[in-house]
Amino acid sequence: MRYLLVLVHRWVGLSIAGFLVLAGATGAVISWDHELDELLNPHLIFAPTVGSPQSALTLKDSVESRDPRRQVTYLPIATEPGHSLQMYMEGRPDPQTGAPYELGYNQLFVDPVSGNELGSRNWGAAWPITRETLVSFLYKLHYTLHLPPMWGVQDWGTWLMGGVALLWTLDSFVGFYLTLPTARKSGHVRAPAVARRLARGWWSRWRPAWIVKTTGTGYRIAVDIHRALGLWAWCALLVMAFTGFSLSLFRPVFLPVVELISTTTPSPIAVRAPVPATQRTRTLVDFARILQLASANQDESGITAPVGAIGYIRDFATYRVSYFRPGEEHGTGGAGVPETYWDASNGAYLGMTTPWSGTAADLFVQSQLPVHSGRILGVPGRIIISLMGALVAVLATTGVLIWWRKYKARSLRDARRVSAEGTHAAG
Repeated sequence: MRYLLVLVHRWVGLSIAGFLVLAGATGAVISWDHELDELLNPHLIFAPTVGSPQSALTLKDSVESRDPRRQVTYLPIATEPGHSLQMYMEGRPDPQTGAPYELGYNQLFVDPVSGNELGSRNWGAAWPITRETLVSFLYKLHYTLHLPPMWGVQDWGTWLMGGVALLWTLDSFVGFYLTLPTARKSGHVRAPAVARRLARGWWSRWRPAWIVKTTGTGYRIAVDIHRALGLWAWCALLVMAFTGFSLSLFRPVFLPVVELISTTTPSPIAVRAPVPATQRTRTLVDFARILQLASANQDESGITAPVGAIGYIRDFATYRVSYFRPGEEHGTGGAGVPETYWDASNGAYLGMTTPWSGTAADLFVQSQLPVHSGRILGVPGRIIISLMGALVAVLATTGVLIWWRKYKARSLRDARRVSAEGTHAAG
């Protein structure tokens, strides 16, 4: 049994090691995506003009009038003092071809006081990698690998990383089992044998597995690091692995499994059918009207925060209104903010979602991203996630080094045996 588990741990680890190094390293960095973006791109994030900001709706209309090819799809209603207004946009359909105009960017930064455009960038672009796009490049690399659609599958890079996370989750239990004294000494474990070993000081035999000895060969130290650090951080690593799987394979695997056990509440978008491509930009209700409707609906919905942003979901001809104060868009514990949904064709109210509410399954589902990002614990949680990301890269690297050292030793041993057999035969 133990021999089989050793093979499983070895080959699963080797097959996903490269992905884990990449995911761990990028995860450690993107825990601080907003802070890094401000550090790298102050010319975009911060607004130079001092004074009273203009209305966000006025700024939106001005932006679209300067270039009729573009359509704002996400509009913050207010921003932090001294910060730019960050709009997202898409190209309107070209009347000649019907295809959207290629803008070369999807995010625009506007000085809220002067209305001047401070710059633009293509958030999440795979190439070219510039100072402006570096953080978003790493963000998407973390969970998509920037793999393009293939074989008719749009999200196969995300699915691939989800499969890696699932293998990592299962292999975490195998790795933990292999550190146990009973697992290392015998291929099968019997209850009486475990009891006798406990009586003889079972913990004293397992205790060395938790210690990194700084003396010895580099190989011995690598083994200690791989085993001991993996044990100390096992619970946190298991949570990271599982939430990585749940987020990457949310629709095809995770949510259906959760719904077999309990009941989840679908969002208004989840029950709305996509509109035909020819109608996705035909909005009869504009941002201004949606802002009025959403503001008037606050008392009825029990929402205390002001409207923070309005987004237009073109594929579903739906507006999504988020309620938050500037700088608080992640919400309590990183679970997001209250949101209401409105039909873009007639302004009809479609429903709302509220973080940290609903059935037990809803709460479990809502917790996946806050836990994976560490935001559920605030800044300390983000620090922990950064450390765990670095540790994942270390564990994957040491695992490969341990295998390589053993492989080289076996190869040398086999070569010596063949040489000895050849010499014996010649004699």
